[in-house]
Amino acid sequence: MESNVTEGTRRRHACNSFDELLYTTPVKPRRTAQQTGIIHAAFHEPETQVYRVVQGFVWLLITGSIALITAGLFVEPDSPTAQLLIRIDRMVLWIFLAEYLLRLISFRPPGLEFFERTPSERLLFSLAKRLGYALSPLMLIDLATVLALAPQLRGLRALRLLRVLRFPRIFRRANPFKGVMLSFRENRLMFAFGLLMVSGATALGGLTLFLIEGPLAKGGKTIDSLGEGLWWALVTITTVGYGDIVPTSLVGRMVGGVLMISGMFTLALFAGIVSQTLLRAVLSIREEQFRMSTYVNHVVVCGYDPGARMLLDALLAELGAHGATVVLFAQGERPAGVPLEFTWVNGDPTKESELDKVRLSHAAAVIVVGNRKVLPQQADAHTILTVFTLRSFLEQNGAAARRRNPLHVVAEILDAENVAHAQTAGADEVIETTRLGFSLLAHSVVAPGTAAILGRMAASRAHSLFVSEVPPDLELPATFARVAAHLKSAHGALAIGLRRPGDTEDLLNPSDDVSVPKGSRVVYLADGAYCEEEI
Repeated sequence: MESNVTEGTRRRHACNSFDELLYTTPVKPRRTAQQTGIIHAAFHEPETQVYRVVQGFVWLLITGSIALITAGLFVEPDSPTAQLLIRIDRMVLWIFLAEYLLRLISFRPPGLEFFERTPSERLLFSLAKRLGYALSPLMLIDLATVLALAPQLRGLRALRLLRVLRFPRIFRRANPFKGVMLSFRENRLMFAFGLLMVSGATALGGLTLFLIEGPLAKGGKTIDSLGEGLWWALVTITTVGYGDIVPTSLVGRMVGGVLMISGMFTLALFAGIVSQTLLRAVLSIREEQFRMSTYVNHVVVCGYDPGARMLLDALLAELGAHGATVVLFAQGERPAGVPLEFTWVNGDPTKESELDKVRLSHAAAVIVVGNRKVLPQQADAHTILTVFTLRSFLEQNGAAARRRNPLHVVAEILDAENVAHAQTAGADEVIETTRLGFSLLAHSVVAPGTAAILGRMAASRAHSLFVSEVPPDLELPATFARVAAHLKSAHGALAIGLRRPGDTEDLLNPSDDVSVPKGSRVVYLADGAYCEEEI
């Protein structure tokens, strides 16, 4: 009994110690360049000043190196200018080589300090990880840029253009180059298997042809070396078939036929690997397309399901004359039923990190549509979270303070109990679609014909309700009767209400002597807005 108590006490003490270590240990401050090493910081610590300086210098060299290659295309090869360009180019390549070696030497394997190791184990672990780092795609690109230092490889100077792939700020949200590198790293076993099949079939086929029709064969001689046999096997298995080497014996042709068939399966294998790994990474560039555009004053619709198809038709009717761009922002691929007039952006509107995809800072209005595939409470919770995220995003990046006109957010609520929550989250207008529909049904029983009239008023290209500023040619303050008479005579509009500064609710059907101060907006019924406000 005593041993059990002691064991239980020891476990509680261990748990308490772990909790204290997890929750009370202060977070270590970010290390400076002096603490991590100036060379390591210059190549592996992006948050340090020395890293930014070194990378800026490297980019200047890359730009200058590309300019040297371009200039060399327009000068005579034996001219003094060409020789000067070659000397400058070699100096730049030596700098690239030094930068590559410093990057490799200063690399610190992440797991080096995690376990206690003997000096020999640390050395082997460090060498193995450095070799893996040197074989990473970006490091291989850096190595390829300096191969032109060898005279026989000078023709590979154009490979330094690959260093442009290191440019970090072209794509912010979905860098396709980084996605390709990640796909190679996460699926390296699949790629290794495919390359093993290709290399194995190439080596076996090339060696077989060398033994059948090479210098050691008793029959006709087709190739002179094992290298030619491997070359023939490679161009055959990839279905290229240059025709520079052709088997002449029956056995050699049989080997060629087997390689051709193997090439068909190999290509199918690689096509499957690419479709499963690289295609998604490359197609992610579509997420950057709208962010990098110049769209301004567009309308963003957050959320979409087939039940909202009529909303798209209404938007086309309402915004068609204005030529405003409408962006549908929802998760998943573009549905087949979405009209081509709408731009589709795949993303989650409840995540601030993805709102820049639709250039929310430059949008004129946002419509948050409720999800009809779930319960109303769940749909409204998602709508409220989306509205809150939209407002938080604008506040975080300072767009709310810089905008001349605030972003207009319209939210659809399915349960009337959640209207106040949506308004608190930041919705300028809340549309209770369910209650509105039921109210029209009930009111049409008491007042027959009203539902049809209200339906026409809500439709586009008919007499509808509008809210606009009082015409500037009418001096304010004035009475409502005077404002209504002016609108009727000058614009053919029927004034039915006011929205005055400081009022919490709109005044509908006010008396004629109600004062209309400056800054007021008038609610009226007309076949079109007399003041075409910017969308």
